[in-house]
Amino acid sequence: MRIKYKHQRFQAEAAKCVSDVFQGQPKHDGSRTFLNKFGALNFDGFGNLPLVLDNESICENVRGIQMAEGLKPVEHLEGDGRTFTIEMETGTGKTYTYIKTMYELNARYGWSKFVIVVPSIAIREGVFKSFESMAEHFAGEYGKRMQYFIYNSKQLAKIDAFASDNGIHVMIINTQAFNASLNEDKNKEGRAGDAAARIIFSRRDEFGSRKPIDILAKMNPILIIDEPQSVLGTDKSNATRKGIKLFNPLFTLLYSATHREIFNQVYRLDAIDAYNKKLVKKIEVRSVHQVGSTATNGYVYLDEIVISKGNPRARLGFDVKTVNGTRQTIRLVNEGFDLKEQSGGLQEYADNFKVERIDGLTNTVHFLNGLTLHPGEVVGSVNEDILRRHQIRETIKTHLERERQLFARGIKVLSLFFIDHVDSYRIYGKDNVEKGKFAKMFEEEYQRALQEFMPTFTDAAYSCFLSNPENAPENIHDGYFSIDKKGKSVESKNKEGENEERGFDLIMKDKERLLSQSCPVRFIFSHSALKEGWDNPNVFQICTLKDTSNEIKKRQEVGRGMRLCVNDKGERQDADVLGDHVFDTNILTVIASESYDDFAKKLQTDMAEACSNRPVVVPPTLFIDQLTQTEDGHNIKITTEQAVEIHEELIGQGYIRKGKLTQKYFDEKKAGTLNFGEMENLRSFIVKQLDKVFNPDAFKPANGRNKTEAHFVKDNFNKKEWQELWKRINTRTYYNVRFETPKLIKAAIDALDKHLNVTEVRIVVESGGMESIRDRKELEAGTAMSAATVKTIRVTEAIGAEVTYDLVGELVQSTGLTRRTIVEMLKGVNHATFHQFKLNPEEFIIKAGRIINDCKAISLIQHIQYEKRTGTFGTDIFEEATLRGTLGRDAIESTKSLYDLVVVDSEGIEKSFAESLEAEDDVVVYSKLPGGFYINTPMGKYNPDWAVAFREGTVKHVYFVAETKGNDIEVSQLRHSEDAKIECARRHFAAISTGDMVYSVVKTYQDLYNAVTK
Repeated sequence: MRIKYKHQRFQAEAAKCVSDVFQGQPKHDGSRTFLNKFGALNFDGFGNLPLVLDNESICENVRGIQMAEGLKPVEHLEGDGRTFTIEMETGTGKTYTYIKTMYELNARYGWSKFVIVVPSIAIREGVFKSFESMAEHFAGEYGKRMQYFIYNSKQLAKIDAFASDNGIHVMIINTQAFNASLNEDKNKEGRAGDAAARIIFSRRDEFGSRKPIDILAKMNPILIIDEPQSVLGTDKSNATRKGIKLFNPLFTLLYSATHREIFNQVYRLDAIDAYNKKLVKKIEVRSVHQVGSTATNGYVYLDEIVISKGNPRARLGFDVKTVNGTRQTIRLVNEGFDLKEQSGGLQEYADNFKVERIDGLTNTVHFLNGLTLHPGEVVGSVNEDILRRHQIRETIKTHLERERQLFARGIKVLSLFFIDHVDSYRIYGKDNVEKGKFAKMFEEEYQRALQEFMPTFTDAAYSCFLSNPENAPENIHDGYFSIDKKGKSVESKNKEGENEERGFDLIMKDKERLLSQSCPVRFIFSHSALKEGWDNPNVFQICTLKDTSNEIKKRQEVGRGMRLCVNDKGERQDADVLGDHVFDTNILTVIASESYDDFAKKLQTDMAEACSNRPVVVPPTLFIDQLTQTEDGHNIKITTEQAVEIHEELIGQGYIRKGKLTQKYFDEKKAGTLNFGEMENLRSFIVKQLDKVFNPDAFKPANGRNKTEAHFVKDNFNKKEWQELWKRINTRTYYNVRFETPKLIKAAIDALDKHLNVTEVRIVVESGGMESIRDRKELEAGTAMSAATVKTIRVTEAIGAEVTYDLVGELVQSTGLTRRTIVEMLKGVNHATFHQFKLNPEEFIIKAGRIINDCKAISLIQHIQYEKRTGTFGTDIFEEATLRGTLGRDAIESTKSLYDLVVVDSEGIEKSFAESLEAEDDVVVYSKLPGGFYINTPMGKYNPDWAVAFREGTVKHVYFVAETKGNDIEVSQLRHSEDAKIECARRHFAAISTGDMVYSVVKTYQDLYNAVTK
């Protein structure tokens, strides 16, 4: 299989930000003359032409980009003035982005020579693999192919090809290939690695007595440094930094999620942005750790609490007496279970080890001796191997849960174990290879898990898959380590990189094969040093079978599994495919060897460090002097007085307390019920500014132990009331639209001229001086400087005219209309309206797309008709749905729903609505409708929220489909595609209803009751 790539706005925006740095640079294909391999000046090469822009022009461009991107503008160019920082969160497609950037720089300025510097062979191989897999995608988008190669000191002819090619050409090199020769302490005779590294700086007979570095330097390549914090290190004068200067780069681009140094930052997609935009997986934690010891050292492990129709039960691990001594077992137990009795009378359980209470709400088990355990906790005499075995068991169990949920959708599930020593997994003897202790533990626990869980699986295809001999325990796991010349796994200690190169070559070749169900390997054991270079989008579980050292950050620990998963067709399961349900599918579970609280705290601390340039409190200054647009389309600059009013309104509404955003703000934002009172006309601006504030709870991983899976209740589904309701709503429809393009074009032109206003970019230059210092208090108070004089420079053009084609293409993509229709709209708008594109192109594209879509939605709604078609929704959509929630937070227990658990928005409107449905006697049965139930609309699939059946005779309309929204929606207020989808739903249900079923948008149960009694 091959992963399918597609255009994503955030990646295009990052490439555009870099390209805009050099606005004003003329486009030209460069050619130079160099010494050929015989020493003559007759070798024509193609290098990057130098920059014609001065520092002032580049700085002005950078400041304009930073202001548009919400970054702090620089006063002057930082560092050498030719280094620019791009921050992209792990798993968001950093390599894709800088490949796209190379294409854009070539298209706009003609530059064609690039050198990518990476810190390790692992990343080098990963980058090369990405170039291979993305080649077709970019060739299709840009109509040309780039050439690329890995620098190899034994293949210097590729450097001549690099120089002589007039197309885009890229060299990928790891630092070990050149920096050792510049490090005198390590430059020792007889070291093969140093000898190879010296070649790039040496005159070579086989290279016409030329130095490879001289040819590369004459190219003036654009340098792209992947993970600069690892490439450059902390020493300002180290060998790598010296070597990089010898490449004579035209300029340098730094790409990473964790920069140590930042120079002239032009783009930021940090952890907050990536999570909020659903570009990475959501993190859950399942903890396995020891919590202490009892007086008698009795070993007890709480595996899980099982919620079912009856009383909750617990799965406990404990010792039992056998004829050969003692062994450990795991049993499903009820309240009253006596460990001393069930263990065969072991004295270690004499101290009242009897289960007193199993609490499903608090997820705890209480013993008569006062001991309380949460799932994953161990007490008693426990050695490290016991803990590691439980971690392996928990990983297998979590894996099987996810695999069962995703199997039918063609999404392969992978689990990754990190270990410290290869011999823990694989032991090499003189003539044979034996399994290490972790491999043995894995196979034993996998077999045990199958015996325990197979009877509960209802999917015949999945059960058949698990039973297939090809998926036997010994076939489904493998180790990925560096290998020596004899093919044996070794520790990754060879600094010359020979072992590492062979091992990682194996990993990279298997990367896409692992995504196929035809490859039996689903569990991967790897060396803990494998922190970068290899990751796979379908890693759903990560388990570190070692004590995590303080040096390894939690963010780094989870980084290998953050990418969004793909299905067996190579399609990424993102918001385009899953809509708002991205996090239902994309969950990374970390099986940690420490408590949930400790892990969560460390992860949040890491994230706080990574987002250190974001504000942590909400002062009035967050809003002062910001240029924005009101909800009715007027451009304004926020004054100090307005900023104070906004701040006071936020306090009054309970959205900030002691300067920090409250949970009330986040709950109401999620529910769509934010209220800004008198500042409502600045709603979008306020939310945008508050999105910049760091919220540590946004990164608090969910406690996977507290998650309960909802089970389908067939008895409720079979109730007469539900069957009657289901008959009325399960009909499929198709729609017809009489689309009058000329009217749409005219409506869009009028709307664009009336409502399209972009933020004008201004650069403010403030000057002031310190004329005298009267006393220390002046300095402490900050009043020693004279008042600043202010000069405002209007940026009259932010982009070249040659990008007009991109404007049309972007609007075609965001609206789904034809190029001809978009061109007619743009030709029809006033000159002043179209000129705004040059002032702020990105905002123009976004806002124009929204306005056109609003016009399109209104036009469609006015003319759309739904008709019944053959076929109905099957009942399997209810049984296939996977719902997991935390009781007391985003889930409630249910007796009336089609599931024993109703999973809703945390503390939002949906939770209150569900609680009311449970409490009202008039409601017989209801369900939150699964994603498999949808209505086709011109704006995409629409999934209604609820279906409710009332007791006959109590209300006028017994059968009801409801959409819960935070704000009242009127047809006359339709402006967005979501509102248009709701109107389409009204027409769909009107087409299939016989009059005894109602569809409506409600906020509370009272709204629902009013609708069914009309």
